[in-house]
Amino acid sequence: MQVDTVDPTAGKSIVLIDGVCHLCQGLVRFIIPRDPKGRFMFASLQSEIAQELIHMNGIVLERGQLSTVVLLENGVYYTESAAVLRIARRLRYPWPVAYGFIFLPPPLRNVLYRYVARNRYRWFGLDEQCLLPTPDIRRRFL
Repeated sequence: MQVDTVDPTAGKSIVLIDGVCHLCQGLVRFIIPRDPKGRFMFASLQSEIAQELIHMNGIVLERGQLSTVVLLENGVYYTESAAVLRIARRLRYPWPVAYGFIFLPPPLRNVLYRYVARNRYRWFGLDEQCLLPTPDIRRRFL
């Protein structure tokens, strides 16, 4: 007898973040209330599941694995400003308006993204361990 398993990530977008970065943790806390349909799931880049997803999807992260947000969507991955803008596009209004910046050339968009990424620990701080989700949002984490 074959038992079918249900993939909890089917139809979901997965956001991989630096789990010790306060800015990245803030991004998760920003997304959750603006995503009432629960389209996004989350994992820390430091986790085994994230490393498995990175390997399975052939993701190549430049400048160190923890320097960017990664969005996995329908078998395609996005990093840096493309990931952030694609996330904004799927949030509750007015955030989808920000997706208009996708028409700027990626090198131009990513200058600001990389500047913030380089300074995020200094400006926002970091934790000794990854974000521990509260019980009400734990189901959104892989």
